[in-house]
Formats: sequence, structure tokens, C-alpha cells
Amino acid sequence: MLGKLAYQIFFKPLSEWKAIQKKGGFKNAQLIEANRKEMEMAANSLSVSPSYSGALQIHFLTGKKFWYQTAFCAYSLSKVCNVPLQFVFHDDGTFDINLKKQVSSQFPGSIIKDIASINEKLATHLPPSKYPFLHHKRKVYPHIRKLTDVHSGESGWKLLLDSDMLFFKTPHQMIDWLQHPINPFLILDAINSYHYSFNLMESLATKKIAPYLNVGAIGLRSETIDWDKIEYWAKTMEAKEGSSYYLEQALSAMIVAGQSLTLGDKEEYVVLPLKEEVLQPTKTLHHYVAESKEWYFKTGWRNIL
Repeated sequence: MLGKLAYQIFFKPLSEWKAIQKKGGFKNAQLIEANRKEMEMAANSLSVSPSYSGALQIHFLTGKKFWYQTAFCAYSLSKVCNVPLQFVFHDDGTFDINLKKQVSSQFPGSIIKDIASINEKLATHLPPSKYPFLHHKRKVYPHIRKLTDVHSGESGWKLLLDSDMLFFKTPHQMIDWLQHPINPFLILDAINSYHYSFNLMESLATKKIAPYLNVGAIGLRSETIDWDKIEYWAKTMEAKEGSSYYLEQALSAMIVAGQSLTLGDKEEYVVLPLKEEVLQPTKTLHHYVAESKEWYFKTGWRNIL
């Protein structure tokens, strides 16, 4: 009880104040939020031509909170892509009937994997009795669903994109991979963002961990993921070095450890684009993480329209 009270009275306001300061103060934080809301409204008008079975599939984990970002990412890719695409949207647990109708209207022919079917699949292929830690993380750490919900009980190659990205040119390298996948596809981070030490990750994976991997765009072959290892790795890493926002990214780096990789050209697939690049895009892909979120909301999405 005292812990909850201390959080509400002290820690939560302090965290919110630090977030405001990080955004350049109260006025700038308000400006960013106003632009974000404008983006959210603009996303409702986006739509693409109908897709069909047999088109190249692009996967997203999404829901009510992030749908507007997903819509912009998928729309921007459709605008610059020279091959037919079919989008597969995995419900993060927040889809309702209205959002399903909206998704089907904006992206006709797309596939929605609803939470009921996902939970049914998990009960069979990733039962809580055998994988208790992964099921615990699904409740408190939604990012883990990019692995569990998308890949468990599945087969074949899948390319999963984060929602907070925009495409400005045809991603030829990514499309080539979709047409002929032979090894995992990832993009490169601006800095190493695993949180966990290389020593720990490599001791568990028993292989060398590639640096700078970013899972904003990640292609994996579902049936090759060893869920017994993922359960053990995640539990051990958290016990030894704490919980982290980057757990799913670290686990992904361990999954692909020791394999030949197809890496998006760092000059074209840009994680953390600088303000100047966001204002006048010249690259293929922007992944708006950390400080670049400000310019994503203020300017980035407007370039798509």
C-alpha cells in the first residue's frame, strides 16, 4: 500500500516531469502532442488498393494505441513498393469490432489475427504450464508478443515491421529478401541496444552475438525458434541483469546468433534519423526511436502525405 502511494505521489510525477524535460520543456511537449494527435486524425483517411492472397506478406503487431502509426507505416510502404503486398495485423489484445472494420476498410484484403485465435494457438503450442515466464512477460511486456504471438506454432519466413517507421523510397533490399528469403533479415541500430551484457548473452546462446542489431524490421523463420531456449534465456537474463525494455531485441539477437544475416544497408535503413534528414528525407526507411520521435510527430508523417 505504501509503495503504491509513494509511486503516485512521488515517482510517477517525477517520471512525467523527466519525460517533459526530455521533450524540451512543457511548451514543446505540448507541441509534440498536438502534432501527434493531428497525425492520429490524418491516419483515418489513409487507404490502399485491395491486396490478395499470394502477395508478399508484411506483418505488424498492433492495436488501438498504435494503429495510426501502423497505418502510416503500411501506407508509406504501399506508396513506394513496386510489388503487391498483403498486410497481416496481429492483435495486441486491444482490437474491437470498430477497429476491425476500420482496418478492413483502409487495407482491404489484409489479414487480422485476432487475440482469441492467438490465445488458442498459444495454449496449444506455447502452454503456460511449460512456458510460465514467457506468459508472465506477455502480460507486463507487450514487446515479447512480437516473438510469441507472431511465430509460435507457425512455419515459414515472416517479416515483422515496427509501427513507428516510414518508407520514402522502394526498399529494394527488403523486397528482394521477401521474394527469396534464405537467412534472417534485420536492420542496424545507431548504438548497441541490448541492455544485457555480451558475456551473458553469448554464454547462453553459446555463439557470438552480432552487434547493433535492431528489430524494427526483422525476418525470421518461425519453426526454427527454440521456445525452450527462449523461456530459459529470458528468465535467466532477467534474474541476472534485471528487466529491460530491450529484452525482445536481445533475445532476437540471440536467436540469429551464429547465422549468416541479411542486414539492411545502414545508409538507407536509418534508425534514429537526425532532424535534417526527417525534414527532407533522402533515405529509404526511417525508424523513429528515442529523440527522433519529436520530428516523427512534428514533420515525418507529413512528408508521406
